[in-house]
Order: sequence, then structure tokens, then C-alpha cells
Amino acid sequence: MTVQAPENPSRRGRRSSTMGGMPLNDMPWWRWRSNVRSALHMLSDPVFQRDVWLAGVEGYGDVTDAVYRLVEDTWLDNWSAEKYVGTIFRDSQEAALVDSAVLRVLRIMHQVGPDAPVDAYLNHQAWPEAVRAARDAHVRLSVADGEDPDVPPRTLEVLRILTRSA
Repeated sequence: MTVQAPENPSRRGRRSSTMGGMPLNDMPWWRWRSNVRSALHMLSDPVFQRDVWLAGVEGYGDVTDAVYRLVEDTWLDNWSAEKYVGTIFRDSQEAALVDSAVLRVLRIMHQVGPDAPVDAYLNHQAWPEAVRAARDAHVRLSVADGEDPDVPPRTLEVLRILTRSA
């Protein structure tokens, strides 16, 4: 005989939507997590940065847009991601990886300026270190959400649709 756990009443009898394979309702503040993940994904992918940001491809924003998505709702530019363990981040390791990426990216943004051209970021001597930190955080969050960290980043329109749909 198979025993099933009772249905979660907070889900009102329906299955959660997903962002790719990620259950969106799995974390209380999943929309914020989705924005952080999107930003980390773009900031962690040098091929994407070259082929999309440097090439000026529409639909993905630029470095400043990614940084804004990373910190806009979370205020990670003012306090630690540790504050959001259990709401946006699953554990302290996720939070520490996100903090590391945020600090590195923001340090560069403050040095080159938020309106600097993409190549000012990509040619900054600390950019490879920021990309590695963003990659570490991106991989950890993606794998925890059941997604392949190596698929290309989604457009901002797709992100908007996915975060509206659940």
C-alpha cells in the first residue's frame, strides 16, 4: 500500500508552476529568487556577455540591469543574503555564495560607474573574479532548483512571463 502525504493546504489543491524544472512556489519569495537567479546567470556567463551584451542584442538588458535585478528587491547592496535564508535562499551556503558575487560585482560597478559601457565591466581587472563568484552562486541555486546551470539565460520578457504565471 502506498501512503501519500496530505496535500499542502497553502497550495489550494493545485500543483506549483515551474520555471523550467524549478518549482516556483517552493520558496516563499520565489519571484525574488527568480530575479536573483536571472541576474547571477547573466553575470556568470562570459559567452553570453560577449555574444549578447557586447553585441547589443535586445531583450536581455545590460550589466546595470542585471545588477539592479540582483539587488532591487533584496537590498543585497545593504545587507547580507543570510537575512533571506528560508525565504529566498535555501541555506547559509547559498547566501554566502550570493554575498560573494554581489560584493564583487558592486565593487566593479562603483569603480566604473553604473552607466559605463559593457566593455568597461568586461575589461575590468576584477571582472573574471566576479564572473567566477557569480558562477558559483548560479550553479548552486540552479542545481538546488533542479535546473541545468549551463542552459543559456532567458530573456527578460520570458522572466516576466514566468514570474507572473504562478
